[in-house]
Amino acid sequence: MAHRDGLILLVGVTEPRLEAHELYRFFHAGDEEVLALRGVSLSADAGETVAVVGPSGSGKSTLLACLAGLDRPDGGTVRIDGLSISRRSEADRAAIRARSVGVVYQADNLIGHLTVEGNVALAQRLGGSTRPRSRRDLLDRLGIGGRARAYPAQLSGGEAVRAALAVALANDPAVLVADEPTGELDSSTESQVLDLLQDRAEAGTAIVVATHSEAVAVVAQRVVRLVDGMVAA
Repeated sequence: MAHRDGLILLVGVTEPRLEAHELYRFFHAGDEEVLALRGVSLSADAGETVAVVGPSGSGKSTLLACLAGLDRPDGGTVRIDGLSISRRSEADRAAIRARSVGVVYQADNLIGHLTVEGNVALAQRLGGSTRPRSRRDLLDRLGIGGRARAYPAQLSGGEAVRAALAVALANDPAVLVADEPTGELDSSTESQVLDLLQDRAEAGTAIVVATHSEAVAVVAQRVVRLVDGMVAA
């Protein structure tokens, strides 16, 4: 803290890379209204990993979709590096997501007719990067450099997760949102993927992971538990 002309300045205090405030999301099932999120607030700083846990149907995937701009909440706000994304059009959210948010879906986010390297190249083009990082270097760091010319159907489960991470990290995003990224992996491959996520966090990315895995929760700096669309005390 410093003083200047009678003002108190907070030195080194920055906004969270990701901040969600009082998110609500409801869906209609026939005549009934289902509240998937009920006032959920969450933040993640640069270099921080936050695990979102809870039973199936608790709202984890809905929350991550809102955080990534894949879905728009019915109430509340989401900010990425201080920029509000919640009330923007889908086109605007997609542009922000391509530049600033890496997403790993519960189902893989790879395009089947493109090679692994082709998937990463497409992500870079969509992100508008004029100086994209070396695709081969990224794949090498993820341990799948030798599979650059392989198609998604030719990958093992662990390779597919790494390839999905490569797509998510193609533009050095400020935020990485991952929905059950280790759900289909054995314990050894899960450990390798967690090491990769930790390396990314150390590079300054804010990471939010929805998971049922205790191993993922253990490596997170914070754990947010959802129950019936609300943060449990």
